[in-house]
Amino acid sequence: MPYLYLLLSIAGELMGTLCLKYAEGFTRPWPTAGAIAAYVICFFFLSKSLRGIELSIAYASWSGIGIVAATCLSVFLFKEHLNAAGVFAIVLIVTGTVLLNVSGSAH
Repeated sequence: MPYLYLLLSIAGELMGTLCLKYAEGFTRPWPTAGAIAAYVICFFFLSKSLRGIELSIAYASWSGIGIVAATCLSVFLFKEHLNAAGVFAIVLIVTGTVLLNVSGSAH
């Protein structure tokens, strides 16, 4: 169940980030409200996931998957560009997240 909560937290974070893009600096009320609601949901489920997953693993997974997914969404939805250095950086993030997860405890 903790990993389901972590996935729900990541989904909430992605929804919040997309809403931030559409909120245009908090000038549009509905996307602004959506961002706030999504981040509340995100942190609620992240806190629930921490009952069964170590903080180091949960946070690294949450942020790493969130960064990669947000980058992919920005490329596909907003036609933002990703150069070779950006792709390399994404590969490093994925590699680090996977290594931390397979190594188990961070201490």
